[in-house]
Amino acid sequence: MNILLGVSASCGVGKGKAFILPENQERKVPQTKISYADTPVQWARFETACEKACSEIEENLNALEEHDIQRVILETYKLMLTDPVFLDELHESLKQNRYNIEYILNVKMKEYSERLKNSGNDYLAERALDVEDVFGRVLDILLDFHQFNIEEVPDGAVIVAKSMKTSDAVILHKRKIAGIVLTEGGISSHVAILAKSYGIPAVVGIEDLIKNIQNSDTVIVDGDLGEVIVNPDKASIAELKVRIESEKKHQEELKKYKDKEGLTQDGQRVFLYANIGTPEEAELALEYGADGIGLFRTEFLFMDAMQKMNKGGASYKNTLNEDIQFEAYKKVLETMKDKPVTIRTLDAGGDKILYTSESSVTIEKNPLMGLRAIRLSLYNPQIFRTQLRALYRASVYGNLRILIPLVTDVSQVETVLGIARSVQLSLKEDNIPFNPDVPIGIMIETAAAAICADCLAPRAKFFSLGTNDLTQYTLGVDRENPAVAPLYNEFNLAVLRLIENTIRIANVHGIPVSVCGEMAGSKESSIILIGMGIRSLSMSPKLIPEIKETISHFSMEELEKISKYSIS
Repeated sequence: MNILLGVSASCGVGKGKAFILPENQERKVPQTKISYADTPVQWARFETACEKACSEIEENLNALEEHDIQRVILETYKLMLTDPVFLDELHESLKQNRYNIEYILNVKMKEYSERLKNSGNDYLAERALDVEDVFGRVLDILLDFHQFNIEEVPDGAVIVAKSMKTSDAVILHKRKIAGIVLTEGGISSHVAILAKSYGIPAVVGIEDLIKNIQNSDTVIVDGDLGEVIVNPDKASIAELKVRIESEKKHQEELKKYKDKEGLTQDGQRVFLYANIGTPEEAELALEYGADGIGLFRTEFLFMDAMQKMNKGGASYKNTLNEDIQFEAYKKVLETMKDKPVTIRTLDAGGDKILYTSESSVTIEKNPLMGLRAIRLSLYNPQIFRTQLRALYRASVYGNLRILIPLVTDVSQVETVLGIARSVQLSLKEDNIPFNPDVPIGIMIETAAAAICADCLAPRAKFFSLGTNDLTQYTLGVDRENPAVAPLYNEFNLAVLRLIENTIRIANVHGIPVSVCGEMAGSKESSIILIGMGIRSLSMSPKLIPEIKETISHFSMEELEKISKYSIS
């Protein structure tokens, strides 16, 4: 028996036979000089290959259920295939350098990927793998080069590999995969996100896998502890069986909490909301008993809108169409009926790249400290005005709340409120109905915002604590960086005291405060937050029943004592 230690990317425990994915073979890309007259032919070949790659992605999309999170990722891949910025650069390079399109594509793909990898941010480094994946598909089609067929992975296998392409992750939907063990890949990678969504345990960051695991070895993947047990002994297998049976029973018991209110043992109400990224996920929120939507991230909506507009041949400047946004917001509000829906304005930039003719976000040396979130929106006010118009138009269809991300200064809030008033005036002039009383709140996700909460509160209708960034910024720790990830601690006294100060200020000013970061969906941290005074938590829809069950075992007095001990 051999125990390997890594980093948990998806919780749970699974057992199966190891199936080692072969490393990608090196493509042999020819370099042939062409005449200027040949460039249209080469470009036509590239466009045909892109269309074929898009068709393959579409086939995978058709095999997925409507609410499957992988749909968002594959739609993003389709968007990347029609990205005007990359395609313009590629086309210009073809005309200027005049080499065969395979060579030009390979060079530009690696160049763009390196820019992402060297950005100093692990999230962007993961996106570099996506660039290599999707345009690698196109290159393989051009070269008639066939990589390993992921369909060969059998049911019940534990996938073992140096890395795993996102496009190969479709196998997670098609097969009953028992676990994933990788050398490369972070907890924010698409593979990790999908593993969590499908309930597949995953451990990453294990070096020399091939030296320690052979094909057909029995492997236990413990995503709770970040351990991988190779050829376990009888005692380990027996323990595993007990844990699996216990978890099955637990999941069955959780079903009864879906339709219950979130109540402490002594009957105190806690509102549990859902975090979503697409309008379709609102149905999932209702299925798991959400009291509303605590965070609708609009970034994927923007990227999806760009993809659809480009596919339809619309002019580039109209990619972020107001009507497309309006229909999406309206759909969520109508789905949730009278339940509150908090929609966050665009949180692009930093770890999420967005390209438009109106906004070109370049790779920054330190993107998480750069032009992102509300900074980007105020830097490009027309994009922001368009989003606010769509939001206000949709406001008559439900219980809307607007959330502004990454606020660090009072002047930002005042500017936002000024733009909101201007948008309302424009809607009145156009005789378009809207709710003028939509609450505008701000995210508290930096130490600056938490410390100066008393200055921000008079200008906000509510606070929403983004504990992921709050922890990261406060401690100066990138949790995606394996070298310093152990220092990332949401229970750090500095973080808890910033949260405590925010709650106290919100109470003084009589405004609601909620938590929408990962702390909200954790059993351990949720009880501390409630004891500190939080009465609204927002999380992944599937976590809601478990948090309802957890808080039902504690009285409010007990929760307050636990919190007081944690902060002292």
